[in-house]
Amino acid sequence: MQAPVLVMNTGAENRQTGRKAQLSNINAAKTVADIIRSCLGPRAMLKMLLDPMGGIVLTNDGHAILREIEVAHPAAKSMIELSRTQDEEVGDGTTTVIILAGEMLAQSLPQLERNIHPVVIIQAFKRALNDALKIVDDISLPIDVNDDKAMYDLISSSIGTKFVSRWTKLMCDLALKAVRTVAKDVGGKQEVDVKRYARVEKIPGGEIEDSRVLDGVMLNKDITHPKMRRMIDNPRIILLDCPLEYKKGESQTNIEITKEEDWNKILEIEEQQVKAMCDAILALKPDLVITEKGVSDLAQHYLLKGNVTALRRVRKTDNNRIARATGATIVNRVDDLHEADVGTGCGLFEIEKIGDEYFSFITKCKNPKACTILLRGPSKDILNEIERNLQDAMAVARNVFFSPRLSPGGGATEMAVSVRLTELSKSIEGIQQWPYRGVAEALEVIPRTLVQNCGASPIRVLSQLRAKHAEGHHTWGIDGDTGKLVDMKEYGVWEPEAVKLQSIKTAIESACLLLRVDEICAAKSSSARQSAAPQAGAEE
Repeated sequence: MQAPVLVMNTGAENRQTGRKAQLSNINAAKTVADIIRSCLGPRAMLKMLLDPMGGIVLTNDGHAILREIEVAHPAAKSMIELSRTQDEEVGDGTTTVIILAGEMLAQSLPQLERNIHPVVIIQAFKRALNDALKIVDDISLPIDVNDDKAMYDLISSSIGTKFVSRWTKLMCDLALKAVRTVAKDVGGKQEVDVKRYARVEKIPGGEIEDSRVLDGVMLNKDITHPKMRRMIDNPRIILLDCPLEYKKGESQTNIEITKEEDWNKILEIEEQQVKAMCDAILALKPDLVITEKGVSDLAQHYLLKGNVTALRRVRKTDNNRIARATGATIVNRVDDLHEADVGTGCGLFEIEKIGDEYFSFITKCKNPKACTILLRGPSKDILNEIERNLQDAMAVARNVFFSPRLSPGGGATEMAVSVRLTELSKSIEGIQQWPYRGVAEALEVIPRTLVQNCGASPIRVLSQLRAKHAEGHHTWGIDGDTGKLVDMKEYGVWEPEAVKLQSIKTAIESACLLLRVDEICAAKSSSARQSAAPQAGAEE
């Protein structure tokens, strides 16, 4: 039976226009926000996600949840894209941005019911966005990135709401050490490429307290020949991107052999070629050769005679990290090897057995600008969750390196912006005042959700918080554990200004984008297009 073809027509079933489309989008956005509303704050609930293959994911990370769930509504898909944007840009605040965007759209609903045109609402939202960014900047404070205690407080506020909050100190240590290791000055600017140069290796078994940052690189590889050295002090390292094997013909090579000696001659030529490659390597007296391709048995023999250890089929990303950590240069042809290409920045190469597998450690590097974070834990599910939380912690530390300013956490920043926008809205004339005030009310959703998630009374606590901010105490926020008011200066919960600015920007911009939509249509499928094409030709 042929699948039904979805063709865009004027029928109501495939098309939503005007107010109906806007209401549909707002409802979809609110539904997505409601899914992860309970994932905000230290008392956040976990979600258990089942994938089609029967695997489970247990997490309260907004981005991880939205990445796994399946939605059909286009506006809901657009909302999920927000959390991905937030994660790629600043790495934290993925739950906040979805809740904020959902609330912004919810606040635009009464404005639409008053028959205010969406364009007017969007103009008011944009105006509120500009004012909100200035207010966040006003209440933020600078931070010294070399002050360990301040950085610990900052990172702990990011992961205090997550699964790993029991090991906050350990996770802060890991994240801070990894980011500081990877940080590098490039032309007077800080480059902190955590994704490429700080790799997380998860090995089930052992305790979470055994996790550590290596001052170098760890590979899930063993040596190619059992007699090669398994531990070398201060090794000279050569990195290759070519196979140490006999080079076959480029195209289909046919050789006809008539005499038996010719066969021996061919084998001899192969041996000579492999020997020449190994001689070129041995001329530089290396201790360790690492290649991304294969190493033939014959090459292993020659390297073993030269007392050289070899690792083969190493991933390109790992090879790049080793190059950065040891000062070696990856060479594409053995003939191009020079003394300057040899890496001497490593203090120790050793192979350890962890569990059932062998791992190569290239550590004690003099100036490692790449590192491996070795995570241990009881099971794969727990290790995956720890890795997600650690990535957030590293993103927070990285943001502060780029923009060393902090905003108060615990909903204090959002409440401060909300109270000030409410004041400013009084000076706005005309109907723009209502949507402008709607943004101020929408920002209150963050402290309100924090209060709700720890079981306190939102109305009473929010009234007290509003009163505090009206008096000018803009660092007061919610204690996420008890639901009471606390001064963030004393409580010590701070967040990078970049995360706050990005979440407010993304939430308001996306609300404006979805308000602009006044029609949702289903497009033709490709099979319908193809069947329609010949008919059009016939009519001509």
